Amino acid sequence: MRLYAVVAAGGFRRHATYRAATAAGVFTNTVFGFIVAYAYTALWDVRPQLGGYDKPEALTYVWLGQALLMTCAMLGGGFEDELSERIRTGDIAVDLYRPADLQLWWLSGDLGRAAFHLLGRGVVPMALGALAFELALPASPWTWLAFLVSVVLGVVVSFALRFLVALSAFWLMDGAGAMQMAMLAGMFFSGMLLPLTLFPGLLGEVARALPWSSLLQVPADVLLGKRTGWDLAGAYAFQAGWAVALLGAGRLLQSAATRRVVVQGG
Repeated sequence: MRLYAVVAAGGFRRHATYRAATAAGVFTNTVFGFIVAYAYTALWDVRPQLGGYDKPEALTYVWLGQALLMTCAMLGGGFEDELSERIRTGDIAVDLYRPADLQLWWLSGDLGRAAFHLLGRGVVPMALGALAFELALPASPWTWLAFLVSVVLGVVVSFALRFLVALSAFWLMDGAGAMQMAMLAGMFFSGMLLPLTLFPGLLGEVARALPWSSLLQVPADVLLGKRTGWDLAGAYAFQAGWAVALLGAGRLLQSAATRRVVVQGG
């Protein structure tokens, strides 16, 4: 396990070196946060209890979405581009000869990446949002701890989804199309555009049951105090269940793929 801890630390340091990109990302997240926050303000002024949220809770949801956008890689942009390219070029053969598990290696690096983005691109936009708007931030440290546990589970679910997408390059040779589809699904079904509680009827039920809801909707509800007691345990079980199922699917797909490593071009 020490090896994977070192890989995770390396993932953190790797992303910490891009200071200019981080500053630009913070600026972008903040600008979009203000745009969406004012749109939500107009909407909640008309419907004060829309989707089970009051206006401060809805605004908290907005800024939390900006804080977790890169942390949970809702639009991709993590390891999957690199892994897909290594599969396309055949460099994946080198990875498979390493004395380390392929899935755990990339998971460790992605956890380091997520930790950096939570601190580097999550804290500042949330703090600025709290200064500009009335947010429903919890006072209890236990709620924050419960939220962090949910975020970690969300990151693992996100990794498992993106790992499956990246492995599709074994058959597609170019995973760009699959990544675009995954990005659209992540944006829509995570609740990044609108809370999933606003989705009507069957669409809402399906959206909340899909794994992408683990990336934002579930952590947001934990932070806002919508999930407590057995409900909180149910939220963790939901996220952990999807994490185990998707990691298991990734393990099976990896096993099938490594029996037919193909180098594009010969």
